[in-house]
Amino acid sequence: MLSRLMSGSSRSLERDCSCTVRLLDDTEYSCTIQRDAKGQYLFDLLCHHLNLLEKDYFGIRFVDPDKQRHWLEFTKSVVKQLRSQPPFTMCFRVKFYPTDPAALKEEITRYLVFLQIKRDLYHGRLLCKTSDAALLAGYILQAEIGDYDPGKHPEGYSSKFQFFPKHSEKLERKIAEIHKTELSGQTPAMSELNFLRKAQTLETYGVDPHPCKDVSGNPAFLAFTPFGFVVLQGNKRVHFIKWNEVAKMKFEGKTFYLYEKKIVLTYFAPTPEACKHLWKCGIENQAFYKLEKSSQVRTVSSSNLFFKGSRFRYSGRVAKEVMESSAKIKREPPEIHRAGLVPSRSCPSITHGPRLSSVPRTRRRAVHISIMEGLESLRDSAHSTPVRSASHSDAFLPRSASSRAESSERVAIISDEVYSPSDSVLPTPVAEHSLELMLLSRQINGAPCSIEEESEAGTPAAAEAPGRELRALCPGTARRGHAQAEQVNQFVFSVLRLLLVTVGLLFVLLLLLIALTESDLDVAFFHDIRQTPEFEQFHYQYFCPLRRWFACKIRFLLSLFLDS
Repeated sequence: MLSRLMSGSSRSLERDCSCTVRLLDDTEYSCTIQRDAKGQYLFDLLCHHLNLLEKDYFGIRFVDPDKQRHWLEFTKSVVKQLRSQPPFTMCFRVKFYPTDPAALKEEITRYLVFLQIKRDLYHGRLLCKTSDAALLAGYILQAEIGDYDPGKHPEGYSSKFQFFPKHSEKLERKIAEIHKTELSGQTPAMSELNFLRKAQTLETYGVDPHPCKDVSGNPAFLAFTPFGFVVLQGNKRVHFIKWNEVAKMKFEGKTFYLYEKKIVLTYFAPTPEACKHLWKCGIENQAFYKLEKSSQVRTVSSSNLFFKGSRFRYSGRVAKEVMESSAKIKREPPEIHRAGLVPSRSCPSITHGPRLSSVPRTRRRAVHISIMEGLESLRDSAHSTPVRSASHSDAFLPRSASSRAESSERVAIISDEVYSPSDSVLPTPVAEHSLELMLLSRQINGAPCSIEEESEAGTPAAAEAPGRELRALCPGTARRGHAQAEQVNQFVFSVLRLLLVTVGLLFVLLLLLIALTESDLDVAFFHDIRQTPEFEQFHYQYFCPLRRWFACKIRFLLSLFLDS
């Protein structure tokens, strides 16, 4: 009896899995779920812990054993999606950024979105000009430490916080000045609301970048925002397509295609898994922001004709339904436990950032050149020519129509620096403290701080520098030649696939016809075929000898098997 109970308890323990979810304030929520539990069950547990009702904007992100990031699908088993051994580690993040975050019904929802955008600002995903950067940092400072108090906040107190990937003493003084003179009297909730209103106006609001390359091999970041599809390349936003103008998205291997009217944008992800993740994110974002009702959601396939491909269906509510549901919420506002409000006389350091005050100030001035000093403005340049990736349809457009399409697009200058968010090429979750200290030490030693730059430094691409210089002398010719080669290759592959499928279908139909005619099936059609001289000749000269040969081989194999 005791052994039976012990075996039963061990089986129940094996059915349970430990999960740890890192929240937006860097605290952790741990729970135990059964192995067959769906993602919706874990997400509901988490939202109940956070006392969150407007939960459709959020999701759970994890990393598979191949270091590829994914969003947890709520209709599938947690264990089958993670494909790793427990305990499982995941992250709670904003998945769909609100179109108007200030219009969110509950303060707890606004606070969580505030934490996410604060992370975006810190990791370099949200870029802005210097004045906006100082104002956003001032709002964060006011929300975290309250009004300026000379007794509690000595000279240089704003340098204790790390709001951006890197910034200068001049920006620190500007932040402190705004905090002292302009934000006094604002409550944490009011500061967070003003922060959200300001962040919403920025070009890179809601950007979750996916690193890719265009057809010429130039790096680019693809993103899906509340307003449409965005491509960031170099220091410009080279493409912005509204959701109602996106006709279709699909992927094949590492190649991602976005169809917009007569234009097809083509980009290449690092791996097929990354490209599939990019495609699924695009399908979900378009359904969430574009559709009026969740009943309009359809299953989307990435396949071509004759090939199954990947099928995906967005399973949640759409933005309009979420807003209508939020308007019906009637309850007492839940209590919010804000992180970072330290009542002591010492200045707190931000919870997820390294303290740069440990580096000598003179050396820090030399190392940390302000990224925000270079971001003079977020301006639209209607006269500049966008960098366009090759498309299938561009080659077939008249030159005048193509030039009009290019001139109608607007290219936004987002910074004087290359857009390179620090953690967009890293899996989530990461050991953020060790990562940021590692990046800081690389900057101090003069090494490149970009993970992407360092990983490419020792690759064969470095040996191709002379060829790249030659291609740079005639970039238009190289780009057109590369695009034409891609189109030819895709056409050849399509023809070969169609030919292979056609031959296979004909072979299967021939075998089926032979089997039916040789059977005893009494159908007039097959009876007429059997009476023809051609069928009799085929039957006696080919089919019967082949059947006898197979029968002989089968008897021989059976005799060997029985003898052994």
